[in-house]
Amino acid sequence: MALVDIETDMDPSGATLVEGLPGAGLVGKIAADHLVDTFEMTYAGGIYCDGIPDVAVYHSDNSALMPPVRVYEATDRDLLVLQSDVPISPQRAQDFSDCVTGFIEEHDITPLYLSGLPEEKDGTPELYGVASGGTTDRLDDAGIVPPRQGGLVSGPTGALLAAAERRDLPAIGLIVETEGRFPDPEAARIIITGGIEPLTGIEVPTDDLVEHAEEIREAREQLAQRMENADDESSQAQPIRGFQ
Repeated sequence: MALVDIETDMDPSGATLVEGLPGAGLVGKIAADHLVDTFEMTYAGGIYCDGIPDVAVYHSDNSALMPPVRVYEATDRDLLVLQSDVPISPQRAQDFSDCVTGFIEEHDITPLYLSGLPEEKDGTPELYGVASGGTTDRLDDAGIVPPRQGGLVSGPTGALLAAAERRDLPAIGLIVETEGRFPDPEAARIIITGGIEPLTGIEVPTDDLVEHAEEIREAREQLAQRMENADDESSQAQPIRGFQ
């Protein structure tokens, strides 16, 4: 079975989708979770693609079971968020990306794919942008600079970007410097304020990400530990040194 099952009456056509798969620094997941919580986004449906672990998820103060990878909607903002509580199998990353990309292509959705670049940070993390399908002008308009050196994005987020490039679909990748293996709320804040906000025109309060950084780190530590010995499961950007 491979489908994105939207259970509401929403029309996703033309929306922007922010992807929040777990990866380096958990920047995508932290940013996606923050958007869902801040805007009290509505659960729209589950993603049932190959590569997703066959588990059921439950949340505090709610007895309803949910799929581990979900879509949330904020129709008044023309915004979708892909929220995931599990890493995607690296062996099935292409199957997963083809499934999600099919949904994106069918509904003319523009995805923002988020990735952390494990680097030694000096002050505020740097943010870079890459694009496919003729969307580099949107990066220029938003003031998002290209990477300072060549590299690649691995894991399921890399597979999603590769699928967009292969099909010549509009897609934007946001890459931010981050801690390698530990939750990094500051990097997530930068990817929101420097990337998501100017690209979508949506103002996102981020004070909580700074004020409660330690609490966020503790809440995400269990997932980070689960990924610690699974390098290939982690979406991340990485430089290619010596070849360019």
